[in-house]
Amino acid sequence: MPVKHPTPDDLEPIERASQDELRALQLRRLRETLTRAYEHVPHYRQAFDAKGIHPNDLKDLSDLRHFPFTTKQDLRDHYPFGLFAVPRQEVVRIHASSGTTGKPTVVGYTRRDIDTWADLVARSLRAAGTRAGDIVHVAYGYGLFTGGLGAHYGAERLGCTVIPMSGGQTEKQVQLIRDFQPDVIMVTPSYMQVIIEEFARQGLDARDSSIQVGIFGAEPWTEAMRREIETRGGLDAVDIYGLSEVMGPGVASECIESKDGPVIWEDHFYPEIIDPDTGEVLPEGSEGELVFTSLTKEALPVIRYRTRDLTRLLPPTSRSMRRMGKIVGRSDDMLIIRGVNLFPTQIEELVLAQEGLSGQYQLVVSREGSLDEVEVRCELSTTAAGIDPQAVSRALQHRIKTLVGVSTRVTVGAPDSIERTLVGKARRVVDKRPRG
Repeated sequence: MPVKHPTPDDLEPIERASQDELRALQLRRLRETLTRAYEHVPHYRQAFDAKGIHPNDLKDLSDLRHFPFTTKQDLRDHYPFGLFAVPRQEVVRIHASSGTTGKPTVVGYTRRDIDTWADLVARSLRAAGTRAGDIVHVAYGYGLFTGGLGAHYGAERLGCTVIPMSGGQTEKQVQLIRDFQPDVIMVTPSYMQVIIEEFARQGLDARDSSIQVGIFGAEPWTEAMRREIETRGGLDAVDIYGLSEVMGPGVASECIESKDGPVIWEDHFYPEIIDPDTGEVLPEGSEGELVFTSLTKEALPVIRYRTRDLTRLLPPTSRSMRRMGKIVGRSDDMLIIRGVNLFPTQIEELVLAQEGLSGQYQLVVSREGSLDEVEVRCELSTTAAGIDPQAVSRALQHRIKTLVGVSTRVTVGAPDSIERTLVGKARRVVDKRPRG
């Protein structure tokens, strides 16, 4: 069955609105959000007062640059409920994102927040070609992670049949895909690779499955990974973006007809791109750190939340709202190796382009004396019969040095030797350098 591309009649009026209409809505909602935060969240009142700024000072959207940022540390400092703008009794659900250090960041939702979230994920699924009556296989993790329940409620809101599989149990994932014949899968791209590998392990071809569309998010992924998944999986791969602190999945989503970057649902989230070092707002089209201000959240409004994701804002195409480019890395996950900035996605592009490799990889960073060393661990594909792993290692090592400018040691293991992720995000970087 061919993928169903949206028609103009499938779009909400705001998705076709003029720029003047959209900006007027944003300004009104932004004023309401700043006022809500100032009047109901002591942290924001103190932060605004410290900068000598008041919600009434917002006369134009550009005036937002004068307001203070919110960071993940702010959420941790006010753990668990200190940033809520409503009484705890009005919060109907709690989610939390765990980190490698420190306390988790806790987010809350009112009933209206949950409805808004479901509506936006439904909008995202519709943009990806999903329609009422389709079967959606959800392999994001359920629980405190926002992925599973966010996808689930959105698919139900659209009128789909939902398979709440969650992550893990890869053999069972394949079994249920074969038995239930879903039209759409929602999962991290790295785990989709694992599912495709499991099809091959069972002597099956993932291209023969019923899945027409994969909606992938929760971790950065490259155009090379899109091509690899589409080729091996026989589906259309689209990008969905979100983060717990801002809402969850559905902050932005790609449109199936263009696949040219996730459209930010700007009627609910106002984006900025800033210089990650100075905090200054950058001109449209510049690459920098993505910052979001929520426009409709009740329980946990966020003002200029620093996502640490590095990208750029792109002009509207399929919808009236701006798009975001592929995430090229994170300002706090960027590795500096002997003076060279290195993002895992740069290595991913080259691993996926190297003949004979599966596409799975891991970067192990260590320190020998005063110098940082990088080992790129990857593995042969299951179909790489007769390929010399040493030759592959030398070729990839040369390409990384030539194209990225970093000297690495490349280790090519047997098929399935790289640690797989069964729930959540792939662990792409293992940093063994001493802290401090």
